[in-house]
Amino acid sequence: MKHPNCALYTTVYPQVRRLLPVWYESVRSQDDDSFDLWLGVDGWTKADVVDCLGEEPRATWVVGEPGDSGASIRLRAMERIVEGYDTVILVDSDDLLTDSRVAAARQALHSHDVVGCALRVVDAHGRATGAIFAPHRDWRPEQMLVRHNVFGFSNSAYRTNVLRQCLPFPRDCVLIDWFLATRAWLAGADLWFDHEPRMLYRQYGANTARIVPPFRPHEILDATRRVMRHYALVLPLLQEDADRRAAALRDASREIAAFDQAMRASPARLDTYTQSLNALPARYVWWWAVANPLLRHLWNN
Repeated sequence: MKHPNCALYTTVYPQVRRLLPVWYESVRSQDDDSFDLWLGVDGWTKADVVDCLGEEPRATWVVGEPGDSGASIRLRAMERIVEGYDTVILVDSDDLLTDSRVAAARQALHSHDVVGCALRVVDAHGRATGAIFAPHRDWRPEQMLVRHNVFGFSNSAYRTNVLRQCLPFPRDCVLIDWFLATRAWLAGADLWFDHEPRMLYRQYGANTARIVPPFRPHEILDATRRVMRHYALVLPLLQEDADRRAAALRDASREIAAFDQAMRASPARLDTYTQSLNALPARYVWWWAVANPLLRHLWNN
């Protein structure tokens, strides 16, 4: 019997040592505590985590083994979760949950297959920046997921029957969150976004996907490389037909490749793009800084 029918999953690793106790407290402070906690452990031991928290959490542990990648630990955990639960809520261990995070996600999953929530952006010390991560309120998945992502491992939740269809992902996959959301979208899942911020999202040097300007040239090149790798993993999954979603992804991949070539070929053009990007009104979604369509004239000529 599945009880409770909800898992809450995160991955912990040595870089979050300072942040983990306050994260754990935010988990324990949930209005709805009827979930099972799952902890993936990457580059640490279970004893390290217990020592950091000062107690052993009541959790299911998925501890990395020699040769594991961050992706393989997450995959092993998810393959077990989808067999034992109806829903899973994904959170990052360097961010903070608001008290309503679990309750709101579970409620939304009664009506939708995949849900995301807005993020209140804070700095490394937890101080508010004033930025809110969220798409436009009139967003549609086909407009968003082709070029950007709003379903991260800090702010999304899945019905496990849908997540099961999106597995596995490659062990060298870095943007697992975007990969899973894209696969769900391609499979026809019902995606929904809650514009109420229910996580505090830290921006600091170790972020894989920076969203708060000013951006620097090397950050744009690094982000572009990650986006290109995302398309390289997604495109082989597409059916060879005229589906508009497949066509849109192929078009986006070609444009990102052209952008990358133009930026790497000319440091002066990259500097001009960076300055122009930083002058735009910011949009706080992942990968907005890569080949921004408002600046297409800077590389498409």
